[in-house]
Formats: sequence, structure tokens, C-alpha cells
Amino acid sequence: MQVAATGLALVLAILPCMAQTRRAARIQRREERQAARQQAQGNHAGQWLRRYQGLPSDQQQKALENDPQFRSLPPERQKLLRERLQRFRSLPPQQQDRILQRMETWEHLTPDQKQQARQLYSRLQGLPPERRQKLRTAIRDLRAMPPDQRQQIIESDRFKNQFSPQERDLLGSASRLPLAPAENVPNEPASEQ
Repeated sequence: MQVAATGLALVLAILPCMAQTRRAARIQRREERQAARQQAQGNHAGQWLRRYQGLPSDQQQKALENDPQFRSLPPERQKLLRERLQRFRSLPPQQQDRILQRMETWEHLTPDQKQQARQLYSRLQGLPPERRQKLRTAIRDLRAMPPDQRQQIIESDRFKNQFSPQERDLLGSASRLPLAPAENVPNEPASEQ
């Protein structure tokens, strides 16, 4: 009986310590997740890609697998990111740099500007392929001009003869967004994060 009482007293003495240890571990895990989230919010778009861009494929893959943010993602999102990394690695360096530049530009857009860009892209996708290509070329050319000159070109007789009022509206909206200057790349949509 005395042994049972001593054992019970010992268990009762240990339980609070065990609970405190579990609680401390939970708090530590929560703080680590918060730190990872804050670090992620401080990272610029494409920063991970830039950091590991020069590494061989197997080392990039290992770095990705060891990244705490990556490991906290659901399996389907991890699979998608692995596929995107593989596709990115297969691109020529000039195209990789262009994508990184667009990712950086996208990050600096306001939520309203991002929404406008998505809407413009959706409107562009709704056009027949030959009109879509013509508008993409015009957008690329307009983005290479100073902002004050863009509207003059859109309102010019040449553009009035070449584009419908709806298409010119689309061109005007696209020219007002602070997007990265496009290079001479056919059919390449702006990338999102």
C-alpha cells in the first residue's frame, strides 16, 4: 500500500513536468512556424530560385526538399513545385532571368494591380489567337515606350484602324500597369506567384 501511494505521488509529481515539457515543445514548434512564415513574407519572389539557380539539379532538389517552408506544404503543392522547378531548370539562362524579373515585378504590384493584371490576361485569353497575338505585340511595344507616349499611340489613327475600341481599352489598361518591359518573346504570359 505504501509502495502504491509512493508510486502515485511520484506519478502526480511527474505529470506536471511532462505537461510542461509537451507545452514547451508545442510553443517552440509554433514559434518556428511563425518565424518561417515571417521569413517567407520577407523573401522576394524568386529569391529561392536566384539563390540556388547555379547549383546542379540534384543539389537544387536536395535544397528544395530540406527547405522548411517546402516541407510544411501539402504533398500535391510540393509535387507542383518540384515540376515547376524542373521546368524552370530546363529553360535557357536568358529566359530564366526574364521569369525572375517578372516574378520580382509581380511582387511589387498592389493587390488591386494584380487583380487588374489577372482580368486583362483573362480578357486577352478570350480573344481569337490572331487578335491575341496582335495585342501581345502591341503591349510589348507599348511597354517599351515612356508612359506619356503610350496613350498618344493608343489614340493614334494607326491604332484606331488596327484595333477595336475594346482592344484599345485593353491596351490602355495594360499600358498603365507597372509591368516589367517585355522582351521580344512570342506568346509568353506574365508569370504569377
